[in-house]
Amino acid sequence: MAALDVGQVILAPVCLSIVVGAIFGPAADRLCRIGVPPWVSAASMVILFIMFILTVGAALMVPLSDWLDRLPFIWSRLQAQLISWQGVFSSIGSLQEELRNAMGRSGEVKVSVEDTSAVESVFYFAPSFVAQVILFLASLYFFILTLPNLRRSALELTSDKTHRDSIANVFKTVGARLSTYLFSITLINIGLGAAVTLAMWALGVPSPPLWGLLAGLLNYVIYVGPAVMVVVLSCVGLAIGNTPLAIATPPLVYLALNLIEAQFITPTVLGRTMTLNPFVVFLSIAFWIWLWGPVGGFIAVPVLLVAATIIKIMREKA
Repeated sequence: MAALDVGQVILAPVCLSIVVGAIFGPAADRLCRIGVPPWVSAASMVILFIMFILTVGAALMVPLSDWLDRLPFIWSRLQAQLISWQGVFSSIGSLQEELRNAMGRSGEVKVSVEDTSAVESVFYFAPSFVAQVILFLASLYFFILTLPNLRRSALELTSDKTHRDSIANVFKTVGARLSTYLFSITLINIGLGAAVTLAMWALGVPSPPLWGLLAGLLNYVIYVGPAVMVVVLSCVGLAIGNTPLAIATPPLVYLALNLIEAQFITPTVLGRTMTLNPFVVFLSIAFWIWLWGPVGGFIAVPVLLVAATIIKIMREKA
């Protein structure tokens, strides 16, 4: 864990490139089979990924900037709602005070705030972020380009036929399961985003494509992403709703759609072969987010899937 933490600047973008490369690797292999040079197919996959990211960013930028301008209004509405709950908060506060007195602790809380310039923070972190982006794109290109060579090099590590068959089986099974999982999850998230877009449009929520796109992107980080989306849509409800029901409707509708996706659609599409223990999945997500932040949240399930596949193959061979 210490090595992963210290090497985050290098290891995080490299691991992310491997996960993303698993999505584009099969397409690059097909291009090579029809006579396209490997370097051209790998470069085309990287360019396709960059175009996808730029398109998503452009689609988010304009409507998101409009909603960022509404943040002061949303904050004032939230304060107004909190005032109506002031009696409940006062009761909780008095209960906390009684508990502190019973435990012999002072109710005073000291808060220390460090004054750090936002410009200084951006100036400090921007070079590191740019370097990680360049490292990610370079790693993605070379991973897609050299994946067949990696398989051959692994097979050349041993001359024993049984071991060579096991290594080939690991590469084939892991690659197939990982690419199938990521491709299937991408299709599911596109469907969820479309459903959320239609639902928000039916409810009269402004900028419905924005919320559909956010829902699809955040759904890659299971558990955490939907929770963030509920908070976002709750803020949207505060901005457009005048009654408690109107405020709660957008997040509740999203929760219903996410429940249908998580409990019925995803298990049906992925099947039992892709099913992982939900508790282990939760621990994996918590661990990787704690270690590497959003990048860790994205790679948590694919890494767990790869580890589970390798362990299963080893147990079958034992």
